Amino acid sequence: MSRNDAGSEEPGGGAPEQLALIRESVRKAKAPKAKPRTWRGAPLARELPVARVVVNKGVLHLDQFFDYAVTEELDAVAQPGVRVRVRFGAGAHNVRDGRREGGGMIDGYLVERRAESDYAGPLAALAHVVSPEPVLSPELLALSRAIADRYAGSLADVLQLAVPPRNGPAEAKASPKPLPPPGAPEAGTWERYVHGPAFLRELAGGGAPRAVWNALPGPHWPDELARAVAAALASGRGALVVLPDGRSVARLDAALTALVGKGHHTLLTADAGRQKRYRQWLAARRGSVRAVIGTRAAMFAPVADLGLVAVWDDGDSSHSDDHAPFPHVREVLELRSQHGKCGFLLGALSCTVEAAQLVESKWAAPLRAGREQVRAAAPLIRTVGDEEVARDGAARAARLPSLAWQTVRDGLRSGPVLVQVPRRGYVPGLACERCRTHARCRYCAGPVEAADQRELHCGWCGRDAAGWRCGECGSMRLRAQVVGAWRTAEELGRAFPAVPVRTSGRDHVLESVPGAPALVVSTPGAEPVAEGGYAAALLLDGWAMLGRQDLRVGEEALRRWISASALVRGQGEGGTVVVVAEPSLRPVQALVRWDPVGHAQRELAERAELGFPPVSRMAAVSGRPEAIAAFLAAAELPGDAEVLGPVPLPVAAPGRPRRPGDPPVGEAWERALLRVPPGSGAALAAALKSAQAARLARGGGDPVRIRIDPLDIG
Repeated sequence: MSRNDAGSEEPGGGAPEQLALIRESVRKAKAPKAKPRTWRGAPLARELPVARVVVNKGVLHLDQFFDYAVTEELDAVAQPGVRVRVRFGAGAHNVRDGRREGGGMIDGYLVERRAESDYAGPLAALAHVVSPEPVLSPELLALSRAIADRYAGSLADVLQLAVPPRNGPAEAKASPKPLPPPGAPEAGTWERYVHGPAFLRELAGGGAPRAVWNALPGPHWPDELARAVAAALASGRGALVVLPDGRSVARLDAALTALVGKGHHTLLTADAGRQKRYRQWLAARRGSVRAVIGTRAAMFAPVADLGLVAVWDDGDSSHSDDHAPFPHVREVLELRSQHGKCGFLLGALSCTVEAAQLVESKWAAPLRAGREQVRAAAPLIRTVGDEEVARDGAARAARLPSLAWQTVRDGLRSGPVLVQVPRRGYVPGLACERCRTHARCRYCAGPVEAADQRELHCGWCGRDAAGWRCGECGSMRLRAQVVGAWRTAEELGRAFPAVPVRTSGRDHVLESVPGAPALVVSTPGAEPVAEGGYAAALLLDGWAMLGRQDLRVGEEALRRWISASALVRGQGEGGTVVVVAEPSLRPVQALVRWDPVGHAQRELAERAELGFPPVSRMAAVSGRPEAIAAFLAAAELPGDAEVLGPVPLPVAAPGRPRRPGDPPVGEAWERALLRVPPGSGAALAAALKSAQAARLARGGGDPVRIRIDPLDIG
């Protein structure tokens, strides 16, 4: 037994009582501590005792800065740009010792230190500085504010997209020192473009050229994009490139590494782990690397002293964010180019109407190759119309016309052949064989599909559809409206039993395939790169690509066809593409001539005549009919605004795939389109934002969703 234990058993407990008295006297001798979350009684900072904070509350009627008191204890770490925790929602009556208390804890960013507050009442104190790492620079704050205003959203929502979640281990690790700038790159294959070498020279010399680049088909665009990045780095500035998917990022990463070596750039993609993504983001913010390439998550990357911002394939829908306020990469990078006075490069194999408008307005210059270079790089395009398919016995038997069969046979002699199918699955669309009525589920009216060769099921609710009978004519026989990639692969496998057949689609996307003879069946956007290029390609079911009711259907079909055809060898090497679509249609003719720019220019002229985007600015407002009517009545729209609709939206059935912004399941919603001429877009966004903020401040009611520049307007 120890002496302390022995003393504790003495009569009266003398020793423990003495220890308790000592502890009490020591506690009373110390100065009282303020509680960290209220800092009651704590002295304020001697200089700049007011912190201006943006709180993480993405509601429009709270889209403003809030002032908080800075205590002396937090003075050193409470610097502009750091993450903070504050109490939010306390009533003005809850004041103690001159400090506002109460409310719930919420995250925010400290944007400014001030000597005085504009608010006359008592302030709450900053509760906590989460980290001394300044993550919100003045440039990023200004950009986020501009994006929020353009898309009628809140600053807090934009900051959630712009600044990744914090990760302590990544933040504690120091970033490596930056490497010296590389030398100016050679022009390389940029020599094929009329003003390509001059564009690189201006970037390397510290200039800020703006260009819309119509890239030639073939495997060279990653190296050409890497040379543009290297030119910006050679000038001592930074570069940012945003691409639509991870496969494109990997190709550019490999090209840039081969050109300038490792350590000059980093990757930012949404599928990277939280720690890795934050570490790479910090490397850019700290100046450890001067170039960032990535997917949509990289559009707000904090690259210092930008010399170039670039977007590849701006027509891809993945460039439009799925979270409020739904910014588009192209628009964000345009604003970054204007704010930072840096170069801008919009590159694609095809051409969007928005890209054509940038050239027509003289905001950017065209960067194209001559027709001789286009003819040398592009494959031979051949068409097969619907009438020819109907007369062709081979097409009736296996959905492929004789020209397609012969192209496949010839191509397999020298390499792989690509087959693009618009739909995935086995038979994703079915109809009555006798009367052609769409096959619908008897429970929810969803489309009847065939996931494999044996089973029929509903594409919405998933119920078994065996024993289906047509409600119009009573027939039990079905025919395929659209044959999917799996069924196509099965048919081709039977026709060419000695040739391997590979599939690439949403469930399993192939990165690349060898240059040996093979059949590669792919859905649009999932085409793998073939070593040495494909010998031939088939673009099937063109009517399915062009049959949707949408303003962009022709542009999108041409973009997908060109993306697949660009993987085929040039005409001089025997590359051939067969597209099964009506030859007289404008997108098909543009593909045959390989003239996406001309197609975009004609589309732009038609939209200007009709008043459609991007010539006009448009917003979509959707919700319940009574909510839409009340919202439009209360909104103070610009005088030149035109209201189209509202019109009913399709009612979402249970089990049906839903896109962001779709109505809740089973609810009847309407949508109104608001259109204004050029120059009134900012006024429209401000009016919609004010109306939504006032509505939310009154208590909201039924939800009303606003989307500026909607991708799908029917």
